Order: sequence, then C-alpha cells, then structure tokens
Amino acid sequence: MLTFEDAEEALAELAENLPLDIFNDLNGGVALTELTVYDDDGLVILGQYHYEPRGLGRYVTVHYGSMMEVYGHLSPQSFRAKLKYVLHHELIHHLESLAGDRSLEIQDAIDKAKMLRP
Repeated sequence: MLTFEDAEEALAELAENLPLDIFNDLNGGVALTELTVYDDDGLVILGQYHYEPRGLGRYVTVHYGSMMEVYGHLSPQSFRAKLKYVLHHELIHHLESLAGDRSLEIQDAIDKAKMLRP
C-alpha cells in the first residue's frame, strides 16, 4: 500500500517519464485526489479525464480513495503499476479527445455493460 503522499509522488514521477507531447492542451495537468468516487451504478471510478471548454479546460484526476478501495491490499510496487495503468488510460482519453476519437470511451461503455450484465 502507498500513502497518499507516496502515491502522489509516484503519479508525478510516472507522468514525468512520459513524452511531453502527450500533455499538449492538458492545461489542468494530472492530479491525485483523496476521493472515493462511484458512478451512477455504484461502480468505483479510479480516474477521470475531464474536458470543460468553459471551465477548467482539460485535466486528469486519479482518485486515491477509489484506488485504495479496489487495490489497497496490493504491495507498493503492484499499486504503483495500477496507478500507471489508470494514468495511461486517462491520457488515452485525452489524446483521443484531441483527435475527435471516442474509441476508448465506447470500449469503456461496452466493458461496463458486460460487468453489469447478470
């Protein structure tokens, strides 16, 4: 398990190791929140890509509380790997948004429907 501060440091390091071009127009950057977030169906949301054209712009949030709920039992190394996965997933949403592509958003909806299927 990583503390919030350790997770914040790990997330910053993971972001710093990516090519700068990935962050073009991500004016709000990447932030770790302490929140545990659920969608309308009660599923845990680990991270989110936000695009608010009239607000804060484009930014990514990773939710430490949500990560802890799902992955809090993992070793620090494994938890860090999950942080990396969530960061990359949300950054793909960002890049697709810039390109006018919704492929990952559609795949996420398909995956969610499969999870909710009885």
